[in-house]
Amino acid sequence: MTLTETDIADLTAFRHALHETPELSGEEAGTAQRIKAALTGLAPDTLLTGLGGHGVAAVFAGPTPGPTVLFRCELDALPIEERNTLPHRSRNPGKGHLCGHDGHMAILLGLGRMLSRRRPARGRAVLLFQPAEETGAGAAAVLSDPQFETVSPDYAFSLHNMPGLPLGHVGLAPGPVNCASRGMAVTLTGKSAHASEPENGTSPMAAIAHLMPALTALSHGTPATPDFTLATVTHAQMGAPAFGIAPGEARLYVTLRTLTDDRMATLCTSAEAIIRDTAAAQGLGHDIAWHDIFAHCENHPEATRIIARALDTLDLAHDKRGLPMRASEDFGRFGHRARAAMLFLGAGGNHAALHNPDYDFPDALLPLGAGIFHRIARDLLN
Repeated sequence: MTLTETDIADLTAFRHALHETPELSGEEAGTAQRIKAALTGLAPDTLLTGLGGHGVAAVFAGPTPGPTVLFRCELDALPIEERNTLPHRSRNPGKGHLCGHDGHMAILLGLGRMLSRRRPARGRAVLLFQPAEETGAGAAAVLSDPQFETVSPDYAFSLHNMPGLPLGHVGLAPGPVNCASRGMAVTLTGKSAHASEPENGTSPMAAIAHLMPALTALSHGTPATPDFTLATVTHAQMGAPAFGIAPGEARLYVTLRTLTDDRMATLCTSAEAIIRDTAAAQGLGHDIAWHDIFAHCENHPEATRIIARALDTLDLAHDKRGLPMRASEDFGRFGHRARAAMLFLGAGGNHAALHNPDYDFPDALLPLGAGIFHRIARDLLN
């Protein structure tokens, strides 16, 4: 079974409508309502809403027992102003579907259309539309929601479009495929003073000037090596934007990345020690808060073989180029509860990069992604 030309046209229009009305992590109420309405028309056996916030899940069940197979996509957009002249460009200022989650949702709805016409012969297919992927909070919230226990999967699959790979080519490999990451928000507290008498205060200037290169020096290796670490300064602010005040406070945001969760613990300890020692040397107070915590994403060997078999059946080229990636992905937490794997679907060698203001999801991937997921479902549930 494949999508019809009418299906593809409908899904493309739906994707464009989602692209016009992006919502940020934790704010996806309107998007979730659109998804719920589209799924209701497919008459799933069960429709769950409010999963981990605004998450939605549709269950298509077969008449006999079998495995539960989850397919997951994301609801949220990014806090980035879109710079496109497309007819379907974002109408919400400062927000944009610049990672392709609108396309991922349309792909999953395409799978839903096919499953509604021919239910699994056994087991259950679960279509999960996850909230808050971009902050790393959504998967944990879904997994801790009591509703999720009713669809606890044996297998979990996901995909992400990948600019840089040829259109339709698939990146796939067992083992780690996305790095662990977390945001470290550092506050340094001293004492402000008149700018003519800086000696009467305690400025964080020397400390923040030292910390930026000291923390980035923790970076080591590449994702291809187990000891890979990367520290990236993403924001720095010191004092008030005024000429008459010597600063008494500074803030520094740093993103830490490692190939695995275990390595992350060591990197955090090293970063915290640098901050603590620097603050003490300058007579400053300090505080560290953690945000956007992503577990590393690891493809289970069996789940990876299942994807590879589906790709071979569909005669789609695949290899491990570009893997593991530096970028993080909230899907990794599903691997703690199921045999999980993610594939990376090429968006084109010269396509605008993810999170770029001129990015747009390639509509040509809609039937391709839905077809891959449907082949996996057929292989496991028929």
